[in-house]
Amino acid sequence: MEQAVEQQVPENGQESAREEEQRLKKLQQENQKLRAAMEALKTKSGKAIRRFEREEQLKPYQAELIRMQQYLESTGTRMIILFEGRDAAGKGGTIRRVTRYMNEKHYRVVALGKPTEQEKTQWFFQKYVQQFPRGGEVVLFDRSWYNRAMVEPVFGFCSDEEYRNFMLGVSGFEKDLVRQGTILIKLYFSVTKDEQAKRFDRRKNDPLRQWKLSEVDVQAQERWDDFTNVKYEMLRKTNTTHAPWTIIRSNDKHQARLNAIKMILNSVPYERLDPKLDFVPDPKVVVSGARELEIMEAQLLKKGKFTH
Repeated sequence: MEQAVEQQVPENGQESAREEEQRLKKLQQENQKLRAAMEALKTKSGKAIRRFEREEQLKPYQAELIRMQQYLESTGTRMIILFEGRDAAGKGGTIRRVTRYMNEKHYRVVALGKPTEQEKTQWFFQKYVQQFPRGGEVVLFDRSWYNRAMVEPVFGFCSDEEYRNFMLGVSGFEKDLVRQGTILIKLYFSVTKDEQAKRFDRRKNDPLRQWKLSEVDVQAQERWDDFTNVKYEMLRKTNTTHAPWTIIRSNDKHQARLNAIKMILNSVPYERLDPKLDFVPDPKVVVSGARELEIMEAQLLKKGKFTH
């Protein structure tokens, strides 16, 4: 009997030690989960703070856009802003920041879909002209007639003849617009291939962004070089003194938005609301069409192909 009791004591002790060990492991796991949750909360809070600070940085310039609108309205001046660039380059987000506080009565955002059967029989520019601004109004084109210079030739949505006719006629069309008093701003948002891929992945995995992903988007990475080639031809033939292109480096979305707004404000001779604001575009973000052509041609000479 005594021997049985002696044997039971170490077994109970071992069992107690195992329970203690399991309890400690469980506490460690819970502690790790808590730390991970705290880190995630800290990261989330940090992102929210950074987002808030960036939006606050835009507000003085958004107030200037309202003052600019008032000038356009008082003078009856028409303004057209073209937002072009590759898919996921940041055009839509910039348009939302530009228009966020503007007077809704005096601006319109135009994003035209595929041409109807009737539109296919019309003069190519006709559907765009129908959307042009009246005096005192700003029209922002989320993609424009330059679809014919970029998307359509890459995907075979237009014939070679239609493409050539467009490239021959567009500069004269724009010159007439500007000559008759319309302020025309042409912005091309330039994103790198790696950054575009990241943004596409985000769209695929985020249910709030999945609607942005189209069939054209899916093929954008595969046809990267094709888009680069037509971009070069577009800049070479349509970057003119009366309607120049402005390239916005858009890997950093916030800087792209801020500098695009500065470019818009600098195109209108209105009286500044706050003259102390910095209206000078960042040369690392904003590049003239002529300079972009020089960069692309240097790449072609050095590497035998475009790398932008």
